[in-house]
Amino acid sequence: MNRELKQHIELAETSKKENKNLVKRLKKSKPKSLDNTVHQMHDEAFEKIDCLECANCCKTTSPAIYERDIDRLAKHLKMKPHKLIEQYLVKDTDNDYVFKGAPCPFLDHENYCMVYDSRPLACREYPHTNRKRIYQVLDLSLTNTEICPAVASIFERLKDEMN
Repeated sequence: MNRELKQHIELAETSKKENKNLVKRLKKSKPKSLDNTVHQMHDEAFEKIDCLECANCCKTTSPAIYERDIDRLAKHLKMKPHKLIEQYLVKDTDNDYVFKGAPCPFLDHENYCMVYDSRPLACREYPHTNRKRIYQVLDLSLTNTEICPAVASIFERLKDEMN
């Protein structure tokens, strides 16, 4: 990860309390413009940030993997679902399947996803800042500020705009 991307994450770590307060305010007030505002910031952030330079999400976290994800991945890898589970997955404390460890077993040395077209839903939707009713995933987005430089930059802009 380059220095500029690291700085976004470092700023999110030092701004944790401010970001948490922002989430509380936004969840309480549910501004009508929040989705449009965050979606625009999402688009602008990803015009500047290339996921392939970072891949921190793939290197540090494991998504929840659902049955349909298992079936899609198993088909892609030409293996039986139970073998995919045995080889790559464990159940977490929420009883969801997740990868056995990080980085993701399907992340290659150039930060490309080797199962991109068949990747789990949580990977497809990450970092969730372009979802409708964003106020429903603000806690998740808060967590993602310390993983994804794009989300960290969105929060910095949101603090300026929503104050």
